[in-house]
Amino acid sequence: MNYFELFGLPVQLKIDTKALPRKYFELSRKYHPDYFATASPEAQAEALDMSAQLNKALKTLQNPDETIKYVLQLKGLLAEEEKYTLHPSFLMEVMELNEQLMELEMEPDAALLSRTEAQTQQLIDDNYQLVAAILDNYQEAVTTEKELLQVKEYYCRRKYRERIREKVKEMGKGLRV
Repeated sequence: MNYFELFGLPVQLKIDTKALPRKYFELSRKYHPDYFATASPEAQAEALDMSAQLNKALKTLQNPDETIKYVLQLKGLLAEEEKYTLHPSFLMEVMELNEQLMELEMEPDAALLSRTEAQTQQLIDDNYQLVAAILDNYQEAVTTEKELLQVKEYYCRRKYRERIREKVKEMGKGLRV
């Protein structure tokens, strides 16, 4: 049983996370191991397994990146420790931003930080726009593998962008102090 089936949801790339806690508590009451204390060892083991799976499912489905990763894995398009090769032009953009960050570490400059922050945000926005419609309108058996591969590219790029965003954020704290 996959996480979507467990929560009674269709497979989707974007989830309304507001409804998840209610369903989680309903299912956790149903499968909580304490309710199976007097049950057979098999039933206790099954309840423990379901409870663990429920916790993993909630954690995954509440996180947009983890949800995308999970769907791509369900579809056989992303391996757990896959080394995905990104397009060289994207890697050059990332390298340029990282070089700007190294410059900022050596010589803090509020104007350069602001430009780097804007470039990073633009990179994030541009990459999201490429897949926004796919993420919003995903339908099982309708969305093509080609579209899902675009989502995979987006997902793999996202890790780079988020690392840069975090560095910029940390440097911004240092300059504003």
